[in-house]
Amino acid sequence: MKRIVLVICILSMSSLAWAQAPPLGPAASFAVLGGTNVTCTAPGVVTGDVGVSPGSAVPFTNTGCTIAGGIPPATNAAAVLGHAAFLNTYDALVLTPCTQTIATAAFTGNVPALGPLAPGVYCFPAAVTFTDTTLTLDGSTNPNGIWIFKVGAALTGSGFQVVMANGAQACNVFWVVGAAATLSTSTLPPVFQGNILAGGPAGSVTITGGNLIGRVLANVAVTLTGTNIHGTCALVAQGVASCPADDDDKHHHDRDKDKDRDHDKDKDKDKDKDKDKDKDKDRDHDKDKDHN
Repeated sequence: MKRIVLVICILSMSSLAWAQAPPLGPAASFAVLGGTNVTCTAPGVVTGDVGVSPGSAVPFTNTGCTIAGGIPPATNAAAVLGHAAFLNTYDALVLTPCTQTIATAAFTGNVPALGPLAPGVYCFPAAVTFTDTTLTLDGSTNPNGIWIFKVGAALTGSGFQVVMANGAQACNVFWVVGAAATLSTSTLPPVFQGNILAGGPAGSVTITGGNLIGRVLANVAVTLTGTNIHGTCALVAQGVASCPADDDDKHHHDRDKDKDRDHDKDKDKDKDKDKDKDKDKDRDHDKDKDHN
């Protein structure tokens, strides 16, 4: 396990150290985090940890899903901290100034045209719907850039695909949704990329079919049906969080080795001293014999 963490550390330090992404804190380690409950129905797959806080009587319902990560027990302290951190990040992002405001409420088949988009803060004042639309996020000006999409109300996508181009990274994309987020398949099983933060009072997330690369964080419920959630961002965050501990372990290990080495040196010195003393005694004894 430590070896896997070290590999993640090496890979992530080179690619994420520069990123000025919004700090998710304890929420960063979750692929899926719901406020009231999380429901996953086959043939869905979630790669990463699943959490619920504050939860309901049945916080997690799994009907044939594959969960490749931790799932919430009756009480989950990590999820409690994660939920609070997620809402703090959501509130901060809501206040982020817009670099561009997009008044269009509906996009169908890339009409009207939207993108490719450079890093920035894009604001939809009200609800927005994407139908059979491909949105390209272009990292050619800054592959390490951050994309923030602020949606004033609901986000609805049917066959809505997000494509990362020229080095752009899904972990640096944040969809800040004021109401519910609903994604489903249409003419194609889309790949939606980015972190969904549905932190409003009605902030639930429902995804049917398709794939999502990023995180799903909701203030209310998360409902997944036949969806693949690739929690790559959460796994990288877990690896980075473990790096300092590993470094500390190495430091302590090296320090202990140095102590052992010094101790061995002292022992060798004492042995040499004892040998010299014995030699001196023998020499004095021989002198006394010669004298007699």
